[in-house]
Amino acid sequence: MRSLSHDPMTPSERRAGLGLASVFALRMLGMFLILPVFAVAAQQLPGGDNYTLIGIAFGAYGLTQAVFQIPFGVASDRFGRKPVIVFGLLLFAAGCLVAAQAEDLYWMIAGRILQGAGAISAAVTALAADLTRDEHRTKVMAMIGSSIGLVFAGSLVLAPLMYAAVGLHGIFLLTGVLSLAAIGVVAWVVPAAPARPAVAEARNLRVLLDPQLLRLNVGIFSLHLMQMAMFMVIPAALRQAAALPLAEHWKVYLPAVLLSFAFMVPAVIRAERHGQIKPVFIGAIALLLATEVGFIFGRDHGWVLAGLILSFFIAFNILEATLPSLVSRIAPAGQRGLALGVYNTTQAIGLFVGGGVGGWLLQHFGGDAVFSACAVLAGAWLWLARGLVPPPSRRQAAA
Repeated sequence: MRSLSHDPMTPSERRAGLGLASVFALRMLGMFLILPVFAVAAQQLPGGDNYTLIGIAFGAYGLTQAVFQIPFGVASDRFGRKPVIVFGLLLFAAGCLVAAQAEDLYWMIAGRILQGAGAISAAVTALAADLTRDEHRTKVMAMIGSSIGLVFAGSLVLAPLMYAAVGLHGIFLLTGVLSLAAIGVVAWVVPAAPARPAVAEARNLRVLLDPQLLRLNVGIFSLHLMQMAMFMVIPAALRQAAALPLAEHWKVYLPAVLLSFAFMVPAVIRAERHGQIKPVFIGAIALLLATEVGFIFGRDHGWVLAGLILSFFIAFNILEATLPSLVSRIAPAGQRGLALGVYNTTQAIGLFVGGGVGGWLLQHFGGDAVFSACAVLAGAWLWLARGLVPPPSRRQAAA
C-alpha cells in the first residue's frame, strides 16, 4: 500500500497545475514588466513630479481588484470558473489598451483601474483547488507561485530592454496581448472543473467572519502592502548603494528570485509531507520581519541590500504558496470562490494601499519611514498568526 504522504499527483492534477500556472504567468508577465520601471518612467508623464500621484497610479490596479474579487469569486461559484476567468481577462486587456494610450498620469490611473476590474485571481485559485486533492494543493499553489516568480525574474531582465525599445505604452500593449493568449490556455489546456455542491446563501456570512480565514486575509493584505511600498524605494536604493543604473537592476533581482526557489521548495515539502505548515508559515513571517528591519539599517550598502532582497523573496514565495492553500482547505468546498474572493480582495487592497502609502511616506518622510512602517506591520502579522489553527493533513486525518 502506498504511503499517504507520497501519493503522487494524477495527470489531471499536473495538467491543472501547469495550465493555471501558465494563465497566471501570461497575465502577470506584463504586470511585472511594469514593476521595475514604472516609478521612474511615470515621472516623464504630465503630473510625474508628484510621488503620491505616481504611487496611486502604481497601486490603482489594486483598487478595482478589491471591488471585484468577491463578486467574481461568488460568480465563479454560481456560473462556473472558466466563464468568469475569460470575462476577467477581456476586461484586463481593455485596461491595458487604455493605459497604453495614456497621455498623462490621470489616464494612466484610469487604465490601471480598468486592468484591476479583471479580477480573476479568486476564480483561478478556486479552480486550482477544485481540480486538486488536499494533500497536493500546496504543491499546485507553489507551482503557480513559482511560475509567477520565474516570470517576475524574467521581467526584471526584459523590462529595461523593452522600456528602452517600446516605452511604457508598448509594455502595456504587450500585456494586453498576453492576457488574450491566456484565454486560449483556459479554453484548451486547463481541465473542466468538477460539479460543486450547492451551499445555502446564509452560510456566506460564516465564511466572511471565520476567524481563521480572517487571519489569512490580514496576512495577504500585509504581504502585498509591503511589496508595493518597498518597490517605491528599492529601485532608487539600488542606484545609490550599488551604483546600478535601472537597466542593470536585473543583476540583483534575477539571482535573488531564482535562489529563493531553492529555499521555497524544501519549505513546501516540509509543510506538506511532515504536517509542518504552521511552523513553516510562522517562520516565513519572522524572516519577513527581520528583512524589513534589515532594510532600515542596511539599504545603503550594496551587498547587504542584495542579501536583503534575497531574504524578502524567500519569505514572499513561501507565503504566496501557503496562504491560498490554507484558505482553500479551511473554506467549505462550495464556497471556495467566495472565500478566495475575500482573500484576493484583501490582497488587492494591500496593493493599492501599499502603492499610495509607500509613495506618501517616501515623499514626506523618506525611505527609512517606508521600511519602518513595513516592519511594524510584519510584527503585527507575526503576533496575529500565532493563533492560526491549520486544517489537519491527510496523514493526521488518517491517524
